[in-house]
Amino acid sequence: MLEVSDLGVRYGAIRAVHDVSLQAGKGELIAILGANGAGKSSTLKCIAGALKASAGTIRLDGQDVTSAKPEQMVRLGVAMVPETRDVFPDLTVSENLTLGSYIHRRNRADVESTRERMLGLFPRLRERARQAAGTLSGGEQQMLVIARALMSRPKLLLLDEPSLGLAPVVVDTIFEMIAELKRSGLTIVLVEQNAAKALSVADRAYVMRLGRIAAKGPAAEIAANTDLGALYLGG
Repeated sequence: MLEVSDLGVRYGAIRAVHDVSLQAGKGELIAILGANGAGKSSTLKCIAGALKASAGTIRLDGQDVTSAKPEQMVRLGVAMVPETRDVFPDLTVSENLTLGSYIHRRNRADVESTRERMLGLFPRLRERARQAAGTLSGGEQQMLVIARALMSRPKLLLLDEPSLGLAPVVVDTIFEMIAELKRSGLTIVLVEQNAAKALSVADRAYVMRLGRIAAKGPAAEIAANTDLGALYLGG
């Protein structure tokens, strides 16, 4: 489904990502791991169209989407959940979800059906459907931004640091939901610093260091790699 080849990303004169290649098959969950500044989020943003690639190609179902803009990527079936957890604070949970279905807005019945599925997947959001999103806890806001992204009915979901700043018990809940999404057949690319959690749900993993792929392989093999700490620390 997704094929990234020799990807490069620059911020002015600074090369943030160097020759990164990775693949995600249909229904597969791949994890991109690494320390802060490793290039994980830059890679994800480039796949989503939010950053321009300085080199390489990105293909989705065989189509070259390297130069596609974010709105084009959404229409092609790609949704991204950024690490910032931006909600529309003055709108209700239900209204936030509706905004996520913008590309399907002409089919109200379809939008309502999708929203019901999201509220079924995230029961806590159903309990707070009429509550202002700005009053939710951090974990509830994370559930909301994931559900809002899913309202576009993507075939590829990009998740950037979904556990960031959350209490351990909430992280467990978020990863249970990610595992459920994987079981539903959704293709997921997960950027995450919590390597243990990411590897527990991933099929395969890529470890980035200094903008490059330092290790890759089945999640179980990466988890068993005794040099993983050194890769994170730059050793």
